[in-house]
Amino acid sequence: MGKAKKTRKFGEVKRMINPKDMRLKQNQAKAKTEEEQKQQSLIKHVDRESSSMFFRYNTALGPPYHVIVDTNFINFALQNKLDLVRAMMDCLYAKCIPCITDCVMAELEKLGPKYRIALRTARDPRFERLPCSHKGTYADDCIVQRIIQHRCYIVATCDKDLKRRIRKVAGVPLMSIVSHKFSIERLPDAPSGK
Repeated sequence: MGKAKKTRKFGEVKRMINPKDMRLKQNQAKAKTEEEQKQQSLIKHVDRESSSMFFRYNTALGPPYHVIVDTNFINFALQNKLDLVRAMMDCLYAKCIPCITDCVMAELEKLGPKYRIALRTARDPRFERLPCSHKGTYADDCIVQRIIQHRCYIVATCDKDLKRRIRKVAGVPLMSIVSHKFSIERLPDAPSGK
């Protein structure tokens, strides 16, 4: 009989499970949470449309129009020497009630003495004051939240970012200043402002 060869086994180590192996409990729990997240991402939340919406036409809008005014709209109207209420009535051919939120008033107060005429204009008794219940004084978020809740307003602004956000909300018209007069967009009954 021959001699049995004894070879040394180099690098012999105790057999271990790979830390990424699915048989480990922590990896099973991680896989389960990932699966739940995938399922939640598949569920889509669809906002309910207002009962006043007829296709993309908002039937809740009608004279007298309630117009939410933004900070920069007041400033641009004053720069163009336009009286807010009269110019709105010329644009829409109907009675308009300008509405100012507490956030817009706070922004105007923060701008300091340079914009005191805009602040005096905003404190006009013809303007309706809308109280805010949220924290902070960021007017854009406040206006967007208000028009999503109640689609009975026209929004007057010259801010491009705010216009982009409002265009995503169906049935809310926008008023802006074009060539030294007010123009309205997305209001089907309105006369053309050109």
